[in-house]
Amino acid sequence: MKKYFNPEKEQWPSILKRPLFDASELEDQVKLILKDIQSSGGHALRKYTEKFDGTFLRKFSVTKEELAEAENLVSEDLKEAIQIAAANIEKFHSAQLPEIKKIETTPGVVCWQKPVAIEKVGLYIPGGSAPLFSSVLMLALPAKIAGCKEIILCTPPNKEGNINPAILYAAKLVGVTKVFKLGGVQAIGAMAYGADCIPKVNKIFGPGNQYVMAAKQLVSISDVAIDMPAGPSEVAIMADETANPEFIAADLLSQAEHGPDSQVLLVCKSAVFIEEVERALIGQLKNLSRSAIAEKALLNSESVVLENEEEMIELVNDYAPEHLIIAMKNYDEIAEKIINAGSVFLGNYTPESAGDYASGTNHTLPTNGWANSYSGVNIDSFIKKITFQEISKEGIRNLGPSIEIMAAAEELDAHKNAVTLRLKNL
Repeated sequence: MKKYFNPEKEQWPSILKRPLFDASELEDQVKLILKDIQSSGGHALRKYTEKFDGTFLRKFSVTKEELAEAENLVSEDLKEAIQIAAANIEKFHSAQLPEIKKIETTPGVVCWQKPVAIEKVGLYIPGGSAPLFSSVLMLALPAKIAGCKEIILCTPPNKEGNINPAILYAAKLVGVTKVFKLGGVQAIGAMAYGADCIPKVNKIFGPGNQYVMAAKQLVSISDVAIDMPAGPSEVAIMADETANPEFIAADLLSQAEHGPDSQVLLVCKSAVFIEEVERALIGQLKNLSRSAIAEKALLNSESVVLENEEEMIELVNDYAPEHLIIAMKNYDEIAEKIINAGSVFLGNYTPESAGDYASGTNHTLPTNGWANSYSGVNIDSFIKKITFQEISKEGIRNLGPSIEIMAAAEELDAHKNAVTLRLKNL
């Protein structure tokens, strides 16, 4: 990790820069694949599945028999852990369901919003180097709670044409409607346009690599809505002398192991603490199965010493991290001043991995600084709100003259006349 000691604010933008590569060439490749899927449908899906996943599939649908077999392949311990996580996620997200409130804005004028579930949603679940069955829970449960009628899931097959059994078990547990053996750009294209047996959806959710993210953003231009722009995973940690260096190192590594393009940021008050964390990193890295990936991510990462607490807060808000851990004695007070973050973890005993799996909050979060304008996935992500209004005779008498004056000022005579005729009728 690169180290900075009380850097001037002019340096902050370069320090906080994400390790993103030039995506222009990548986008050209993705556009060609999407165009092929749009014109050739299932033929293109099979071609790219064979090319990128190393298996040729005649049928993409997962059968009931495959779902039943997958359930038998998952250990009882893992099933129980998934069930506990699912219960917590369901409890947290159910509390987010909006209430319908009717507001009388003027006597006789009543307005309200009605939440309506998005009818068809598509979930993308990565299944390559890390089969993210936890993302099935994070996406399918809010969709089910919101009332989405069709919840389809795409995830890449292995070279034998199979899907990780934990992904299938989680999908069955939480009520996914249909599961398809389809990954990468081809999965996004199929859900965006409708291809072969995969139906077109109204909105696509889920994490993925740079190709998947590029595909999501391209199809969102004119074909389908997406959850948010996203990229490699990241965490920022704010720490003081009360933090445990071993804990901090573990939290940094839990994000670094996601991928070589992930980034971690440590902001603390002393150089001595950074040295303690670095020693812990070296010790813990040796025991990680994905240590090579984590080491590459650490090369993209920074540790910053800022002795001024307000500057620490300002730097983190400028960074707008996907995940933020505040391991400081006055974490409640500091948390109140955080305005840009996807998900915040407070105190020494709240690891970021709790939110990734089982505390109940959602782990599908904005990255690359998008936390300054986007929320993470929640119930609102799966609903749209339709506004209604009802105006009585009394209401149009009270409000009508104001509408007439405004319409006349904008020189929209038909707008004015729509009110004038009703007033004359009364």
